[in-house]
Amino acid sequence: MDLGAYRPVLANRDTRNALLLGFLIRVPMWAGGVILTLHVVTSLGRSYGAAGLVTAASTVAVAVSGPWRGRLLDRIGLRRTVGPSLVVQVVCWSIAPWVGYAPLIAFAALAGLFVVPTFSILRQVIIRSVPSEQRRTALSLDSSATELSFMAGPAIGVWLATSWDTSWALLVCELASVAAGFVLWVVNPRLTSDSGEGHPDGGAAGEAAHDEQGEAARADAIAAPSVPDDTAPARAVRGFITVPVAAVYLAAACSTLVLSGTDVGIVAALRSFGATGSIGWVLALWGAGSLVGGILYGAWHRSFSVFWLLGGLAATTAPVALAAGVPSFAVLITVSGFLCAPTITATVEQLSRQVPERFRGEMMGWHGSAMTAGSAFGAPLAGFAIDRGGWQWGFVVVSAVGVLVALVGLLGSRASRRAQGRTAAGGPVVDSEHGVSAASMEH
Repeated sequence: MDLGAYRPVLANRDTRNALLLGFLIRVPMWAGGVILTLHVVTSLGRSYGAAGLVTAASTVAVAVSGPWRGRLLDRIGLRRTVGPSLVVQVVCWSIAPWVGYAPLIAFAALAGLFVVPTFSILRQVIIRSVPSEQRRTALSLDSSATELSFMAGPAIGVWLATSWDTSWALLVCELASVAAGFVLWVVNPRLTSDSGEGHPDGGAAGEAAHDEQGEAARADAIAAPSVPDDTAPARAVRGFITVPVAAVYLAAACSTLVLSGTDVGIVAALRSFGATGSIGWVLALWGAGSLVGGILYGAWHRSFSVFWLLGGLAATTAPVALAAGVPSFAVLITVSGFLCAPTITATVEQLSRQVPERFRGEMMGWHGSAMTAGSAFGAPLAGFAIDRGGWQWGFVVVSAVGVLVALVGLLGSRASRRAQGRTAAGGPVVDSEHGVSAASMEH
């Protein structure tokens, strides 16, 4: 392990800017989610179930929009994708805080459909801006920055919602998120290594170069085979979703299933202990564990298969059910957080090596949708288990699902490598874009 590996990554201006922008964009995003729930419950006088319905409508819309917005990034570039989104966001969130419950659901869903794909954009910038050997370290920094924003955002949201009228708090927070998206539009970072579109210095010249020279090449590229003939399966959906890529998406979905189930389990456990007031700092410890794990993984000397990390994440979640009180629960939940950020980082890194660069925007969109879907399933799954058997079963059930998916993924990866070994005419299968042994991603 070498913490000095972060030095060249942080010395890269594009990476620094992406990490800073990511933090500024995600803090109001997390805060807005909390304020929206409190707005429905307090200002509109509805139940928490009704508030959850608003959140669900927005979440489903975001999941649906991910691949679509990512595809637009690939085809028309950052500014022409983000510009209309900013307009829709301003309109929606200028009106939504002042309307009743039913219109609020509609505005939240519309805003979700046109959400600025910031996670996709910033991770593409990070992947593009560093050499292949620094990618894991850079993505680990992004995951750690996300954890920091997750720890800060909800606290700021609660403070705003309790200090101001929730309508004004929601307006200010969502417009702050739009302002951060506008900064992203102005900076216009380059997303790929071969496109004038999105270059921070490109401006009109970069867009003109893209229009005049890039569109024909991009159309040819999209029509071309997505992966080299000697390494890829014969069939791919949408040009890049092969069986190994789909397996990583499944791992990403399962990772957030475990995490969202853990989130519900934390609340249920602390209520059972009579320590509801401890929920905030226990969640912060969980996030801190993930933050530390992400930093250590980025400094590690090699990558690990996403299925090993998913298995470890799930396996360290189950022992939380053995906690006998708040102190032991806090220790066990902190330990279970260590592999959160590394697992998410590994899914992005592995996809970036399996999917050609020209599909990277859509690839990241599907990744976001997979994680959203996992969250949507994890919370009710854990809730159902808790209702039937107590808070302990929430952790046990999501852990069992995670371990099962990890085992299936590992067995499938080994079978795939053996099949590739029989058809590769000797020698390892190589990642054609980066010159990295494909097998090395499975260690």
